[in-house]
Amino acid sequence: MTLYRATAPHGVRPSPNIWNHTSTYEIENRAVDPDGQLAAALREVASWRARTVLDLGCGSGYHLPWFAEEAAQVIGVEPHPPLVQLARRRTKRLPHVSVLPGTAQQIPLPDASVDVVHVRWAYFFGPGAEPGLAELDRVVRRGGTAMVIDNDGTRSTFGGWFRRGYPGVDPAAVERFWASHGWSRRSVDMGWRFTSRADLEAVVRIEFDHATAEAVLAEHWERHGEDSGGEGDSGLSVDYAVNLWWREY
Repeated sequence: MTLYRATAPHGVRPSPNIWNHTSTYEIENRAVDPDGQLAAALREVASWRARTVLDLGCGSGYHLPWFAEEAAQVIGVEPHPPLVQLARRRTKRLPHVSVLPGTAQQIPLPDASVDVVHVRWAYFFGPGAEPGLAELDRVVRRGGTAMVIDNDGTRSTFGGWFRRGYPGVDPAAVERFWASHGWSRRSVDMGWRFTSRADLEAVVRIEFDHATAEAVLAEHWERHGEDSGGEGDSGLSVDYAVNLWWREY
């Protein structure tokens, strides 16, 4: 897996997947949550109808139009300039959506200016992310809610892959971090579902180092049969659990 080599803003951990493999990450976005389990959980935790939403670490802006269907205003903040431009192009016909360059540690918004914050697989949360949490304390209005989606390394097929690929991530330490800062957890069985074997393999290869990716793919196809991967085949689905961390302000 090739890491992004350009200089990142201070405090930003370069993303090895979407920064380097944006088109493949679009395939991953389309495969995520095929039955709407995560979307339903987000709606149950917080309504964004007629409110101001901040999508922090919005990437290419994939989720901005979805929030814009109901929100009064949607703001995407993203540290990687090429992704800022993609997100702006994606939302150029949505007048109540704006995309700004910025980081979790320095959100380019006034105090108490947003009602709902959505953060999905951003690298600045977890132990050591106190500056980012302090910024949420600053920008979220009273009565607002922040929601952070992260991998659950304790269960699911993907969780097992994640433990192998990122042995330095301690799920217990992550849980202690969020709990100690007053956040609640909701476990969600989200899932992946792809339309082709090639798409599944491409996404796995941008999520993990080469050795881990090839090992888990070999095991996956052995489990589902070497000829798996045709349309409708169960081998195109992966059980994938995430944690939805949330806090009311």
